[in-house]
Amino acid sequence: MTRLNPLPWLLLGFAVFFLLPLGLHGLWTPDETRYAQVSQEMLMSGNWVAPHFMGVRYFEKPAAGYWLIALGQAVFGENLFGVRIASVLSTGVSVLLAYLLARRLWNDPRKSFACALLYMSFGLVAGQAGYSNLDPQFTLWVNLSLVALWFALDSRTPRERLGAWAVLGLACAMGFMTKGFLAWLLPVLIAVPYLLWQRRVGELMRYGPLAVLVAVLVCLPWALAIHLREPDYWHFFFWHEHIRRFAADNAQHARPMWFFLPIMVVACLPWAALLPTTLRKTWQEKRQPTIAFLALWLLLPLGFFSLSKGKLPTYIMPCLLPLALLMGHGLIDLIKQGKARTIVINGAVNFTLGMVAMVVLIYLQITDPLYGNSHAEMFSLSLVFIVLLGWILANLLQAVRPMTLWAMPALGIGLLVALLPAGMPALIADNEMPDQFVLEHLEELQQTQALLSNELGAASALSWRLRRPQVAFYSTVGELRYGLHYQDSAHRKITLDNVQAWLAEARQQGSVGVLMRVRSTSEHREEGQLPPGGKRYRKGNLVLTIYPRQP
Repeated sequence: MTRLNPLPWLLLGFAVFFLLPLGLHGLWTPDETRYAQVSQEMLMSGNWVAPHFMGVRYFEKPAAGYWLIALGQAVFGENLFGVRIASVLSTGVSVLLAYLLARRLWNDPRKSFACALLYMSFGLVAGQAGYSNLDPQFTLWVNLSLVALWFALDSRTPRERLGAWAVLGLACAMGFMTKGFLAWLLPVLIAVPYLLWQRRVGELMRYGPLAVLVAVLVCLPWALAIHLREPDYWHFFFWHEHIRRFAADNAQHARPMWFFLPIMVVACLPWAALLPTTLRKTWQEKRQPTIAFLALWLLLPLGFFSLSKGKLPTYIMPCLLPLALLMGHGLIDLIKQGKARTIVINGAVNFTLGMVAMVVLIYLQITDPLYGNSHAEMFSLSLVFIVLLGWILANLLQAVRPMTLWAMPALGIGLLVALLPAGMPALIADNEMPDQFVLEHLEELQQTQALLSNELGAASALSWRLRRPQVAFYSTVGELRYGLHYQDSAHRKITLDNVQAWLAEARQQGSVGVLMRVRSTSEHREEGQLPPGGKRYRKGNLVLTIYPRQP
């Protein structure tokens, strides 16, 4: 590791474990099908200002995140790879930022490599890299803003300083247009206490306005355009997606204040056993400017997110890059000092987790099989065993040879994120990847004149595969509740009482495709309201019915 150029190895690992598997499994609901459809609709409609979800106004997020996913589909095609490439590239740039910042902080090639490798192999980072949503993009912009902040504070020339502050403003603008006002808050949350401690507030007052100016200039065209096209956008987006989600008692995804503490441990697997040593070393070196800056970057956003009523595990992703830097810094120092104990413990913990998972899988497969006996199911089961064996072996090697093979857990997590989604049992794949079910019957569905679904994830899969936003929503509104209040979309809501009349009218124009998710009592009732007849196909809890035209 000390003799080889680390960047080519990082790039090779990134390509093999993150890029190549992108098309090996279908789109997960609800996120991937939603983001695929919203961005595809931008391409089809030419409306790059106001996001629409299956033709309905969708104001939960700004537009820039959809732009990048749409760009991926425009360049690589409207396929699985095109939908996911924006997340992969965003993660790749964040890995590069970890490498560059570590090199700037310590000028030690071993630490630069370790920090980038740890960040790339954190479970939450690696898992989200091949998953199409906005969190990898938003994390990239937050990472870029704070890396630029450090470069601005550590700059050697006025030109470098001005350039770094301008990049900070650009990153804040793109983060804001991806997920909102949090992109502006986080850099301020870290910069102000750090500069107060360093007694450099005057620097913030002199150069901060440049970052603000750049951010405003980048955001303003879209912000004005969305206001002119959809005057109610900012009211909904600010109050519902920020104030209510942060402070309301009935906030979406409500969780207790301590929720992120165990999530942080899981998020940094397979390196979680290094956390105690990392935190202790950070406390010991807290007076060093570099360590203090990284500690503020880690702890202040984590504290802020913990105060929010609504919480999701991915909210803490902006905290993981400083954690990787602190952890990589401590890890290489341990290796330099010949202290192997912590590294051995890390490998042993992961080895144990892998063995337990293997035993549980074998037990379940014997007593209550997760996988069937078909060739496809046996192949999927083989992939899972390869993942577990790779994890066990990689971490065993770290435990046995900690000084030379300390990086082996990255191989284990690479195999996991590359192969595990494709190794899901049919019980999960058939139910959570509805676009594959749609793909099996694509030719028949393309002949239909109308589409109906009782679940938004299935409906968006149907819409994306067929390139048809106009799907009617049967006894479901979900996150489209606000958009369906508009008069031009209200007709898309179909109830239990009028579904038969709607179908009868639609069938006069041509055949109708109805994609149902049927698992609960209410969904069985919804299925029972449909008329008999038509071709019916079932896969898991998904039921597709093709009703022929009825003059």
